[in-house]
Amino acid sequence: METKKLQLRFSLGRQSSLAPERGGAGDLSEALDPTVRLMYLANEGDLDGIEELLDAGSDVNFTDIDGRTALHVAACQGRTDVVDLLLRRGAEVDPRDRWGSTPLADAMYYKNHDIVKLLEKHGAKPPITPMHVENAREVPEYEIDPSELDFTNSVCITKGTFRIALWRGTQVAVKTLGEEVFADDDKVKAFHDELTLLEKIRHPNVVQFLGAVTQSTPMIIVTEYLPQGDLRAYMKRKGALKPVTAVKFALDIARGMNYLHEHKPEAIIHRDLEPSNILRDDSGHLKVADFGVSKLLKVAKTVKEDKPVTSLDTSWRYVAPEVYRNEEYDTKVDVFSFALILQEMIEGCPPFYEKPENEVPKAYVENERPPFRALPKLYAYGLKALIEECWDEKPQRRPTFRQVIRRLEDINGHLVQKRRWKTGGSGCIQHLEALFRGNRTSPSSRSSRSTAR
Repeated sequence: METKKLQLRFSLGRQSSLAPERGGAGDLSEALDPTVRLMYLANEGDLDGIEELLDAGSDVNFTDIDGRTALHVAACQGRTDVVDLLLRRGAEVDPRDRWGSTPLADAMYYKNHDIVKLLEKHGAKPPITPMHVENAREVPEYEIDPSELDFTNSVCITKGTFRIALWRGTQVAVKTLGEEVFADDDKVKAFHDELTLLEKIRHPNVVQFLGAVTQSTPMIIVTEYLPQGDLRAYMKRKGALKPVTAVKFALDIARGMNYLHEHKPEAIIHRDLEPSNILRDDSGHLKVADFGVSKLLKVAKTVKEDKPVTSLDTSWRYVAPEVYRNEEYDTKVDVFSFALILQEMIEGCPPFYEKPENEVPKAYVENERPPFRALPKLYAYGLKALIEECWDEKPQRRPTFRQVIRRLEDINGHLVQKRRWKTGGSGCIQHLEALFRGNRTSPSSRSSRSTAR
């Protein structure tokens, strides 16, 4: 019986503020199970029912499989009277769910201010973040007051860590770091490094960093929100792109990446360049995003991972073989990934789509590359040769993004000229044919006019 209790999950109403996915109403029959009836009544605001259950011996601190309590539920739902009752009946004020969220954190997230005051009155305290500073003058310039972020209609976008929120009347994208990683120094350092990178970046082809929450929980990165979605979703809708569109998109990516690679004093390696990390703006241009596993290339010319990269860190379909082999690497790993994206835009399918993802890097190590199945004319003007150079097995033989940009601009010039020749040329031919017809009929026309006179 006890095992069954541990397997139950309360899933009605608002969920944990730190949960990666927060759905709506769940299975009502599960919610009405006696073991979670208290949480259901807290969700509904049924004070009499709660009193009756507690008087009958129900545990006020019962937790479901997610570590959620009735106090968590009431704090999310804005049930001030329920929160007050539960606290008076002995509810723990600061229980943490499986994501590390407390009732106070949930109440703050959903802007239930009366509940925040009530919980604080009973001793609830927001957890101290690893980046917290005592001196106000040491607070980073990019710090955002979390009360300015409105998650009322928040939905998940792109990868699960990103959500939409409102900030000062503008839709923004937020990336949250859950409290469960606070004890993991590597993850805290990665979060700090990502902020360090984003703070320095300013380029039209790179997603704009707006600020962060680091002095309270949950810690958050706030960036511009691009409602057109990512390149992965775009290609799923469109399929193979026309060469002129693919080259235009490739130029956007290459310009953003060239800015990162030529950043001073440290070059920035993205190391996770793939279609879902490339976003589209309202004008149809692309921006490079998500620097969660990026690296600063400082004095040394290469970097090396402290531990092997896993498929949880990045997509294996786009990772360079030297990263998979856990060797030292440099900016050329991004050039390798770029080649695969460019080819995918022409082919209309991911690299080695027929292979399981975990087998793809092994193919790259053995110097296999995705086949060119599209018509040769779609790879004209040196496009195929450029792709092959960018995914060369020897990193030093791959071009820099500055060189890639020059090559792409030349290819784009040929494609644009060809398009003009086709549209403009047909127009000229039609015009000449009209003139020819006019000249051919003009003598008889003149004769007719002469006779009429």
